[in-house]
Amino acid sequence: MQVSLNWLRDYVDINLTPEEVAGILTEIGLEVEGEEKIQSIEGGLEGVVVGHVVTCGQHPNADRLSLTTVDVGNGEPLQIVCGAPNVAQGQKVLVATVGTTLYPTEGDPLTIKKGKIRGEVSQGMICAEDELGIGTSHDGILVLPEETVAGTPASEVMKVETDYVYEIGLTPNRSDATNHIGVAKDLGAALKINYDHSGDIKLPSINDFKVNNTDDTVEVDVRNTGAAPRYAGVSITGLKIAESPDWLKNKLRAVGVRPINNVVDITNFVLHELGQPLHAFDLDKVSGKKIIVETLPQDTVFRSLDEVDRKLQATDLMICDGNKHGMCIGGVFGGINSGVSDSTTSIFLESAHFNPAYIRRSSMHHNLRTDAAKVFEKGSDPNICVYALKRAALLMQELAGGVISSEVIDIYPNPIEPVRVTVSYSEVNTLIGVDLDKSKIHEILDALEMERFEETDTYFGVLVPTNKSDVTRPADVIEEILRIYGLNSVPVNDRISMSMSYGVHPSPADVRNLVGNLLAANGFIECMNLSLSQSTYYQELLPVPEEELVYIHNTSSVSLDVMRPTMLIPMLETVAHNQNRQQLDLKLFEFGKQYRRSEETFVEEERLILTLTGKRSPESWLNAADKDSDIYTLKAFVQQVLQRVGITSYQEVTMTDAPYTYAVQYKRGRDVLVTFGQVEAKIAQALGAKTSVFYADFAAKPLFKSAQRGKLKVQEPVKFPSMRRDLALVVAQTVKFQDIAVLAAKTGKKLLKSVNLFDVYENEEQLGAGKKSYAISLTFEDANKTLKDKEVDKIMNQLIRQCEQQLGASIRR
Repeated sequence: MQVSLNWLRDYVDINLTPEEVAGILTEIGLEVEGEEKIQSIEGGLEGVVVGHVVTCGQHPNADRLSLTTVDVGNGEPLQIVCGAPNVAQGQKVLVATVGTTLYPTEGDPLTIKKGKIRGEVSQGMICAEDELGIGTSHDGILVLPEETVAGTPASEVMKVETDYVYEIGLTPNRSDATNHIGVAKDLGAALKINYDHSGDIKLPSINDFKVNNTDDTVEVDVRNTGAAPRYAGVSITGLKIAESPDWLKNKLRAVGVRPINNVVDITNFVLHELGQPLHAFDLDKVSGKKIIVETLPQDTVFRSLDEVDRKLQATDLMICDGNKHGMCIGGVFGGINSGVSDSTTSIFLESAHFNPAYIRRSSMHHNLRTDAAKVFEKGSDPNICVYALKRAALLMQELAGGVISSEVIDIYPNPIEPVRVTVSYSEVNTLIGVDLDKSKIHEILDALEMERFEETDTYFGVLVPTNKSDVTRPADVIEEILRIYGLNSVPVNDRISMSMSYGVHPSPADVRNLVGNLLAANGFIECMNLSLSQSTYYQELLPVPEEELVYIHNTSSVSLDVMRPTMLIPMLETVAHNQNRQQLDLKLFEFGKQYRRSEETFVEEERLILTLTGKRSPESWLNAADKDSDIYTLKAFVQQVLQRVGITSYQEVTMTDAPYTYAVQYKRGRDVLVTFGQVEAKIAQALGAKTSVFYADFAAKPLFKSAQRGKLKVQEPVKFPSMRRDLALVVAQTVKFQDIAVLAAKTGKKLLKSVNLFDVYENEEQLGAGKKSYAISLTFEDANKTLKDKEVDKIMNQLIRQCEQQLGASIRR
C-alpha cells in the first residue's frame, strides 16, 4: 500500500523529516518497505528559472533561428539561440540553464550543455511546455505574465509539489490502516504518547451537506443482507464531467492511481482517504430507477468494464437495475453499460459494506484484484458508509457542479456494534513484559479512540472501533497497546537464559541433507511441488477412495481442491512442465508429505520420491550411444540411498499394481521401504509427459530410523590383491539374480566382496524351454593376506553345488 506524506499532513500536523515519519510508522506496525521522493513535474524543474528576453534578433547564419540575450536574474545576461517562432523581446520565459536536466513529455531526459549552434554560442535553452514535461504543446516557447520576476525558480512559478511516498507492507489484519486517515490516526496516537504531540486529527467536515431536491430518488432493494449488511446511496444530478484539479490529480498519482475525470477521481480519492470504496452508476442507465442487490443464477453472463464477458458464480453478489440486469459485481468491478462516461450528467453514488467472504471469493475467481476488493476483503468499516457518501457528494458539488437530488438511502437492518472486550491489567503487563501504569494504558486507549465501558482495579473493558475488524480478543487489544507504546520501549534483559533439549541424532533434517547431497552429487535436482492438487485426478486417472481424500476450500484456485494423496501426480506435472521447455533428460527428487483421511483423523506421511526420464547421461560425443534411463538405472540410485542410511538387508518383491507397469518393492517384514518402477504410460501421458517415466517412492520414516541407529564405520583399504572368478549358470526363468547373490553371500562369507551380473542369455534351442543363462563375476579379497587359488576354488565348488541343489542350476563350461 502507498501512503503520501503530503496527504497525511492534511489530517495531522507533522514537523518531522520524512525519514523520522517512516521510522515511527514502522514502529507502530506499518512497516515502511520503501520511500520515494516524487514531484508533480518530473525533475522538479531544478535549474530552470524565469528569464527576461532583453534582445531578440535574427541568427546571422540561419533563417529559422533567433539570437537572444536573456536576463536570468544573476546580473549577467545569457546569449541563447532559440528556434521557437514566437520568441520576442520583452517576454518573460522559462530558461533551462547549463547543466540542467530536462524530462520532456515524450522522449529521453536531456541535459543542457553550453555549445555553438550555427557558429553562435548558446548558454541555455528557452523552453516550450513539452520540453519541460508540463504539457504537450510544442507550438512555441511558454510565455509567462509580464509581472513575473526574472530569476525566480520555475518550481515556484509552476507550483511544483514535492511529496514523499511510503510503500507500506500492510498485513492482512490491518483493516483500519487501508487509508490515509486510518494511518494518520495511528500516527497521531504514537506522536501523542511518545513525542509530546497533541495527536489531534483534522477530519473533513460534512456539515454543509444538504439535500437540494428529491426529484431523482432511486428505490433500493437489498435481497441478500448477509452479503451486503449495509447499503447506502444518493442521487446527484447536474454534473459536468471534466478534468480534475491539479491538487486532486497529484494526490491520486502519488499513490499510483491514474486520474480519469472529476467524478471517478473523487470516488478513488475517498477510497484512499477514508478506506470506503464507492461506486458511481450513470443514473440514466439505471432502468426503472431501481437497484436490486442480489446474486444471479450460475453462469449468467456479465460484461465487465474491461469488455470481458464473465460467467458469474451463484455466489457473486451483483448490483442490478430494475430489470435485474447486472450493473456491477458488488465491491469488485463495474459493468461496461452503467459506468460514468463523458456524457454523464446524473449519477447514483453507492457506499456499501459488503461481507469480506463474498468479495474475496468473487475477486479471486474472476482475477479482479481491484483496490476496492482488497479493502473489502480486509473488512471495511460498516459505520463510515454514510460519512464517506456525504464527503464524496460535497466534493462533487464543489468540483463538478452537482446537485443532491435524493435523500440519503441507508439500508442497515442489523447495525454492527463495536466489539466489547474485557482485559485484565496483569495480562497486559505479562504479555508486554513491562509494568505499565493504569493511567498509561488508559492514555494509549484514549489515543486509539478505544472507549472504556467498564473499569475495576483488576480489569477494564473496551469498545473496539468497527474499523478494527481484527481486534476481537484480549490479546488483540494488548497488541494495540504495545504498538503505540512502542516495541523499542520494551527493555531487553541483559541476562540470557536457555534450556538444554535432547533430540535424536542425526535429526530428520540432517538425514534429508545427507540423502539430498548424495542425490545432488549424482545429478539429481530437488523439487518442491505444490501440496494442493485436483480431485479429478484421483477420481478418474489414479483412483483413490473418496473417503480418503482431504478436501479444502481453496478460494485462490477452485480447481486445486484436495491435499495431494500421492506425490506422483504433482511430480508428473513438473516433468511435463520441464519437457515442454525442451528439458527432456530429468533426474528429480523431493522430500515432502502426502495426505489422507483415515476415518475421523487426518494422516500426513512424509515421503522421498525419485523420478527419472530421458537419457541416463547428458548428451556428449563421448557417450553418443548412451541408452535411455530404465528401471535398472533407477534401481542403482534406490540402492545407493538405502545404503547411505545404513539399510543393507531387505526382501525383494515384484508387482504390477497401479500406477506402475512393472515395479519392485523392498520390504522389511510388513514394512515397505520403497516401491520403484515404470509409471503406467496412460497416467504419465495424461499429465503431459512425453517419454517413459521411472519413479521411486520411499517411506521417509525408515530412512530416518536407520540413519539414527547406524554408526559410521571406517575401514582401512586392503593392501592385498583381490581375485575374480566368473561363473555361467543355466537356470529356470523363475530364478532371479538376487537368489544367486544370496547363496553366494552365504557361501563366500567374509572373503566374498561383491557379486555382479554382467550378462543374461536366452535361447530355447540351445538352453531349452523356460531356461536362461546368467553370467556372473565374483570378487574375493582377504584383508590380512594374499589369497591362494585353492582357497577360492574351494568356495567356488561349494557355490556350484549349492546352486545345483537349491536352484536347479547347471554350469556352462
